[in-house]
Amino acid sequence: MKKISIVLFLSLAWLHTALADLTIEITEGVEGALPIAVVPFSWQGPGQPPVDVSDVINADLQRSGRFKTIPQVDMLARPTAAEEIEFKDWRALDVENLVVGQVRPQGTGGYEIRFQLFDVYKGEQLTGYTIPTTAPNLRATAHRIADLIYEKLLGIPGAFATRVAYITSVRQGDGQERIDLNIADADGYNPETIVSSTEPLMSPAWSPDGRKLAYVSFEEGRSAIYVQEVYTGKRQKVTAYKGINGAPAWSPDGRKLAMALSKDGNPDIFVYDLATRKLKSVARHYAIDTEPAWSPDGRSLVFTSDRGGKPQIYRVPSYGGQAKRVTFQNSYNARASFSPDGKLLALVTLEDGSYRIAVQDLDSGIMQVLSQGSLDESPSFAPNGSMIIYASKAGYRGVLAAVSVDGRVRQRLALQEGDVREPVWSPFKK
Repeated sequence: MKKISIVLFLSLAWLHTALADLTIEITEGVEGALPIAVVPFSWQGPGQPPVDVSDVINADLQRSGRFKTIPQVDMLARPTAAEEIEFKDWRALDVENLVVGQVRPQGTGGYEIRFQLFDVYKGEQLTGYTIPTTAPNLRATAHRIADLIYEKLLGIPGAFATRVAYITSVRQGDGQERIDLNIADADGYNPETIVSSTEPLMSPAWSPDGRKLAYVSFEEGRSAIYVQEVYTGKRQKVTAYKGINGAPAWSPDGRKLAMALSKDGNPDIFVYDLATRKLKSVARHYAIDTEPAWSPDGRSLVFTSDRGGKPQIYRVPSYGGQAKRVTFQNSYNARASFSPDGKLLALVTLEDGSYRIAVQDLDSGIMQVLSQGSLDESPSFAPNGSMIIYASKAGYRGVLAAVSVDGRVRQRLALQEGDVREPVWSPFKK
């Protein structure tokens, strides 16, 4: 029983894949999504622009499922500044909001992007900025603009300028597998390999400032927890105790890591101080305790335990103390994480024989199942709390999927070939 539980908790399944851009497919959007037109931005330089900024913005808004974007072929005009807009043309298309803009070179390697967002029916500008940028950052700047539009119209920050980390496995010519920890933009572009190994890599976790990743590696023949700087590649081994070193989770201040260690026998929850290198036991039991996650205020941890007979979610003060059970609906609940506001838990639940993603309201205890697959796992909240990314199956392939916290918007993210697993959404850039 204990051995089976450990396998379920740690999910040591390594799948074949090839590193490529993640392709995002919207499988279900919000009925009555806001109609918006993003007019192609004018290019005021020679040749073709390095990046089609308006196309990136349009794709971001459409991908959110909250907006219905207007195809260019249906546009009656293509204004690029306020004085060129005839609002009656856009009212005729039932467009509620309009985005126009320009991109122009500025000196060596520099660019300036100007955009304006309008309320079509009021004929008023809602927001607009002129943003300096560089060629390598044109896509990132386009994501920032989409974030500003999203926030202005929906009232919550957008998360288009964030990144996701995920695990892939590549079958090499000699038949050996290469395991990669990768990061990519939230729209699947610009994938980068952070670390590769012929042994398993798992459980990536972003630091609160988005500059580091903690993860588990078996490169030395047994599990160890590492922390690696994303942009420099510099890394350090944090723990390599005998037995399990697993499930690292950053404290909100970035000073500590919660983790599951079996150095004393059964897997228990510990907190490791990165500055002092001191280890503190937080939850200890003869059962299996694993998969810790911090509350946003840093005062408590949730974790998965079978101390009641089957895997359920428990909560304990982050300094240690008595653990209290949190989940009671369904016979299996695991892999919990807090929403950014601390009001919800995302988790994996077993319902009707299928493992699915659910959210539980911590005040009411009410659980809502959001996903529809048979083997969904590894949920991770977007930093604005609007979406949850998770691992799923499409036929025999491992894919990533995303669902809104109300279950109304669904996306699927897949590699052109192969499988991808264990996604985790980055925090906002600081």
